[in-house]
Amino acid sequence: VQLSESGGGLVQAGGSLRISCAASGRTFSRYTMAWFRQAPGKERELVSTVNWSTGDTYYPDSVKGRFTMSRDNAKNRVDLQMNSLQPEDTAVYYCAARGASNYYSTVSVRGYDYWGQGTQVTVSS
Repeated sequence: VQLSESGGGLVQAGGSLRISCAASGRTFSRYTMAWFRQAPGKERELVSTVNWSTGDTYYPDSVKGRFTMSRDNAKNRVDLQMNSLQPEDTAVYYCAARGASNYYSTVSVRGYDYWGQGTQVTVSS
């Protein structure tokens, strides 16, 4: 599967932004999807996941209540709605897909086999 993010940009603190990830492939609905982010000098960290089978979502405390991930299997797309953005949310945001034979944790970078090129999100104070 190939992934391509879009929608990043510059936003003021307290503002909102929606980023999207378009996926190729006919079996998109079978992939657990995730958003990660990586700030300069920091490790890549999980932002959200959506399970392919149950549709359940997971968010770490750092974004819970502010970010919402959604998927549209008919359009082969996942979105991330980000509200109440803060300067510490500034990072490159990556879309990721988990292969069927991957048994690493879904909250780990190693839990995903396919990655997009990333989209920059910058939040000014």
